[in-house]
Amino acid sequence: MSKRVTPAPSTGSERLQGNARWMDLPVDRIKRMAVENADEWKFVLLGTFGLLLVTSLPYAVAYLTAPHDRVFMGVLLDVPDHEQYFSWMRDLSRSWLATNRLTPEPNRAVFFNLLWLMLGRVGAWFGLGIAPVYQLLRFSSAFAFFASLAVVLRRFVPSWRARRLVLVLVAVGSGFGWVLVLLKYTLTQGQLLFPLDVFIAEGNSFLDVMAYPHFVAAAVYILAFELILRAWERESAAHAWGAGALALFLGLQHAYDLILVYGVLGAYTLARLVRDKELPRFAVASLAIVVAVSVWPAVYSVLLTRMDPIWSGVLGQFANAGVFSPSLPHLVIVMGFPFLLALAQLITDLSRGLSGFSTNELFVRVWFVANVLLLYIPTDYQVHMLNGLQVPVAILAVEFTFESIVPRVRGWWIRVRPDAVRLGAGTVMASALVLMVVPTNIYLWTWRFVDLARAEYPYFLHVEDLEALEWLNQYADGSDVVLSSLTLGQFVPAYTDARSFLGHWAQTLDFYEKRDMVDSFFSSETQNRWRVDLLMRYSVDYVLVGDAERSLGDFNPASVSYLRPVYRQGEMTIYRFISPDATLRPSEVGMP
Repeated sequence: MSKRVTPAPSTGSERLQGNARWMDLPVDRIKRMAVENADEWKFVLLGTFGLLLVTSLPYAVAYLTAPHDRVFMGVLLDVPDHEQYFSWMRDLSRSWLATNRLTPEPNRAVFFNLLWLMLGRVGAWFGLGIAPVYQLLRFSSAFAFFASLAVVLRRFVPSWRARRLVLVLVAVGSGFGWVLVLLKYTLTQGQLLFPLDVFIAEGNSFLDVMAYPHFVAAAVYILAFELILRAWERESAAHAWGAGALALFLGLQHAYDLILVYGVLGAYTLARLVRDKELPRFAVASLAIVVAVSVWPAVYSVLLTRMDPIWSGVLGQFANAGVFSPSLPHLVIVMGFPFLLALAQLITDLSRGLSGFSTNELFVRVWFVANVLLLYIPTDYQVHMLNGLQVPVAILAVEFTFESIVPRVRGWWIRVRPDAVRLGAGTVMASALVLMVVPTNIYLWTWRFVDLARAEYPYFLHVEDLEALEWLNQYADGSDVVLSSLTLGQFVPAYTDARSFLGHWAQTLDFYEKRDMVDSFFSSETQNRWRVDLLMRYSVDYVLVGDAERSLGDFNPASVSYLRPVYRQGEMTIYRFISPDATLRPSEVGMP
């Protein structure tokens, strides 16, 4: 009968001893290295600042090289989603709840998001525009995430040398997308196969810091694991309440991540039950505290998307993005070489059984397995479960590297060069691992310069487009609906109080139907009666006509009587729809 292993006691020394074999170093040396010290935090803080500096270069170049008639809008990727966030930020800067202004249907202010409320209030208090507030989010979320990661890694990675490699892998690691890029420029004649395997953001910290900082902010949920593990070790209800409070705070920003918190902690509690052959009562009680404190954002999200028809429709269109969790072969491409090393570590562990792991070793393995399984929950937003997976992947990859690969490389090197004094196998393998994980991110970073150099929609708007939005900001109110191309419609709610007829692939109800309606509206072959019916049915007040709209068709609004120009500047004209029950406002009689 095998000896049962009791969960780790309250001291930190057992945690270190359980993993001391990683680096083959004396335990006292490992304990000294695990203590928080100035050098370690200097590495974390300077490394984060360096990462932010590198990822800021595309923004700086785009701002500085913008043509005189174009304006860079401050977003590197995924403009539609970012403008959605910015519309919430605008509303929540002056109200506790936001409406969906990316669809023409009237709707109540029922949406709440703590992240965009905080950013909106900060912007309002200090008079900051969208671009500087967005950069504030990039910097604050990056520092928060890597500081949290540094705290969490002290538990799972006793050696500072190994922790440093984990930090680097999490910061710059990416997958095998570079292979697809090579194929694009060689065998596939310019076609990028499986583009999502290259551009998917969740699970790629570098890409998130550069272009998706809200994912970085959400990934701070990993700190809840540290707090709950401290609660279990010390039987401290205070730490459990702290973990619940952190989960609540993060859930109010990104409720999807509560699934990860509950799923991983629940799976670990079950693993403890199987390993110890008894119910970990305090662990169960602590988990109950975490859920009881933090579940409310999830309850709110469920009620919102089931009881409110607007938000039910929004959730129902989430599949329009066409982004789902990659299948296992594609997951290997997305996560890259560290994922293969993590799998190799799990295969190596099969002979040990649950009783062969220390408490922290078991948690990391459960974290990895549960996180992968959660990728395939039957929801349209399953891809968000990738957020944070890079952490257990990097931990296990580094463990396998130093525990399995480095000793073999060192032994081979000794046989080849018996006279060698310093082998440096660990340094060589660590360097090789880093070189294997950075190419895709180098491509993503470089491609931003190439893409932005075109100075085209949607990353840049014409000066005349922005001036038209400023006019709407002065004269349109929250009840006004603006019909335009999707190119400009996505910006309307972020820069004005008006609502878009067509603005977002999910937020605009019946998105594909409305997209076809806009195409038909600007087609010269469409009957005027159809246009008038459309404008009346959706209570449209204004029609924007600029370069983006003229690219959709040859319809000339100046040739009809039901559209009256109220603003004209260069190639941009704003028309007011004159319906039988509507008249021009006094401020709209003249045009600049």
